[in-house]
Formats: sequence, structure tokens, C-alpha cells
Amino acid sequence: MKTDFHRSVDIQLGLLDSRRNEGTVYSPPAMIQHNVSLRQFNTFGLDVTAKALARVNSQDSLSEILENARKNRSELLVLGGGSNILFTKDVSALVVLIDMEGIVVVAENEQDVFVRASAGVPWHELVMHCVSRGWGGIENLSLIPGKVGAAPMQNIGAYGVELKDVFLELEAQHIHTGESRIFSNADCQFDYRESIFKTSLRGQYIIKDITLRLAKNPMVNTSYGAIAQELDKLGVQAPSVADVSRAVINIRRSKLPDPAQLGNAGSFFKNPVVSEALAQELRIRYPELPSYSAPKGIKLAAGWLIEQCGWKGKIVGHTGSHRDQALVLVNYGGATGQEVLQLSESIMTSVRERFGVELEREVNVY
Repeated sequence: MKTDFHRSVDIQLGLLDSRRNEGTVYSPPAMIQHNVSLRQFNTFGLDVTAKALARVNSQDSLSEILENARKNRSELLVLGGGSNILFTKDVSALVVLIDMEGIVVVAENEQDVFVRASAGVPWHELVMHCVSRGWGGIENLSLIPGKVGAAPMQNIGAYGVELKDVFLELEAQHIHTGESRIFSNADCQFDYRESIFKTSLRGQYIIKDITLRLAKNPMVNTSYGAIAQELDKLGVQAPSVADVSRAVINIRRSKLPDPAQLGNAGSFFKNPVVSEALAQELRIRYPELPSYSAPKGIKLAAGWLIEQCGWKGKIVGHTGSHRDQALVLVNYGGATGQEVLQLSESIMTSVRERFGVELEREVNVY
């Protein structure tokens, strides 16, 4: 049952939803480029060619692209920041780059502020926007690459926080019908690095914006050990959201390579979730195995498993597992997507044979 507060929020959001497009002006027709290198549009820095590419920076241009695609029966590949994709071949589909930007407050009360961000906003830019205002809830997700539109697709998470914890709703447009739809938190069917947009609705919708519920008087989450250690190093005893964000940024920069310097897509594999029985068997054999309780079993540290198989820091041709974080596969220059894919398959085989654990790629393979 909804409380008066929730009904009030519904009314505020509903009124503002009715004005989503108020004040917008018609934008010029979307320009389509042909035979375009996608090197600058994927964080692995892989040099594949798109047969055609369109940049979408407004509702008008998005609707135009979708209408033309339906008429011509064109296949589409939607790209945000290109931080979660591994290209293994040239792209024959029409690549649609989502560049729509904008961050607005759509409702607020004494405790909460409801923030809507367009899909083309860089995720870290949104985090910094909110942190600078003292709004809490996403500071632990600082410095995650990619754009806002991709965040709900895989329910991004880090350092004890997931997007679903603060997510209210999103608006998406159906690729084949052109109809827009609002998805609630429950509609998105969030799970560990998972959502309905990666399962039953995969490839069917383009996310246009998301709305988050953030706290004006936040209780920061420092439960992840590395954050507490970093805050201690910084001499912070009563951390604010800005302090937590700074700690997370420091941790990520110390462990993860900058895609601008070394091509990568962040964590390449998900942390596997196994049965209690298998986890107990592995703990007996490997007492130092990092493991954590999860809703559907026991979560193991994929990086630790990969490192034990000897892959951490190993270079294979033009690719390899990063020296500081085994979960991160990198392009040392000139690597192809097929090389990276083959490396990932070799790593998965090693982990399966030694531990009986199946790794799953977090990165989408095209």
C-alpha cells in the first residue's frame, strides 16, 4: 500500500512526466556517416569499422532513426560509452550513438531528491553532479566508465552499492514500434549485473533517461573494507559523500588501468555465484578463497580464481590480464577482438578445470 508520501511523489513525478518534452525544439535530421572506425567509441580501443553510424542527441533524431530503421528493416546496434562491449568483427548494423544529455531535479522533499539524467550523460559526470550537492546514494559508484543509459542494463555496482538501491524508474523507447514506456524498479528485474534488458527484452528498447532517488541527509556506506582503509589513510573519521567518492576514485585509479591509456572494459568477468556445497568444498581445499553470501548462493572472487590459475599480469600476443587486477583484460596495442575473446576463453577453461567453477563474461561480445 502506498503511503501519503509515496502518493505525493507519484503526483510530483507524474506532473513532471507530462512535461518531459516541454520546451524542446526540433533538432536537425540525424546525420548518418558511412564506413566509420569505432576505435574512439569503444574503451578497448579496437579498430573495427561500422558500415553506418548515427549520433542521436534528441528525441526527434531518435524517433527519426527508429522510423527509418523500421521502414528499411535495418539492424541496429546501440552504443553508449562503449565501455562494456568487445568487438570481434566489423559492424554491418547501423550503429546508434546515444548523445542525449541533461540532468534535472524532478521532485524533492525534506529527505530525498529525485534526479533525472539523460542516457547520454557520462555516468561519472552524474555522480560528480550529485556528490557536489551532497546528495547521497551513488558516491560508491564513482569513476565507473560508460554512460547513464547503460547503467540499468547491467545494474552497475561497486564497493557495496548497486544501481537498484537508488533507482526509481527509466523511460525507454521500443525499437520496433517506436512506443515509449516507463519501467519501474520492479519492472527492470534487477539482479547481479543483470536486468530485463539483458534477458527477455534484450535488444528491444533504447533507454532514454533514468530517475534516481537520492538522500539529502545520507548515511554513507563504508562497509567495503578498502573504502574504510582508504578513508583512514586520508585521515577522515566522519566521511561525507564527497569523502567516500574520493576514496573510491583513489582505489579505482590504483587498481584499474585508465582506458584512455590502456584499452580495457573494466571487469571482464562477473564474480561467480556457486552453491554452498561447492563453496564449502573449495574452502577446504583453498582456505584463503574469498567468498561472500549472496541471494542465490555464495559469491566467489573471480579475480582471485584467475590469479591462482597464473593469468594475472600474463601477456598473450597484444593482449593480456592486467598486472594489478586479473579481472581486467587489456589491449596493449594492436589487439583484435578475436585475440581478447580467445584469451577470455582460455581463462574460463583454466578456472573450470582447476576449480569446477564457470566464469561468465560481464562484457558483451559482438
